Amino acid sequence: MENMKFFIDTHDKENKTFPAEITPKQLEGFYKKYEEACIEEGVISLRIHVGFEDGKAFCFNMAPSVEAVKRVHDKVGLPYDSITEVSTITPGDLALLS
Repeated sequence: MENMKFFIDTHDKENKTFPAEITPKQLEGFYKKYEEACIEEGVISLRIHVGFEDGKAFCFNMAPSVEAVKRVHDKVGLPYDSITEVSTITPGDLALLS
């Protein structure tokens, strides 16, 4: 397995990157297609945080590159505002950095 990194991508209905009228049931069906695209691109979908009322989503993925995450979004026709490589840090990690 390639060296995997963590990424967060953002979606916002104000920017037309979140489907404004999507329901939780519709998201469930869409997510199955998203997972299939992830498998094809070597991306692991770890968690999606969705604010249906505000029309925002934050997706947490593990992938070999930002390009792989972009290809997943392209395959399912889902635009995004940003994709950011992130590190996961716990309070214990911070103590080790001091």
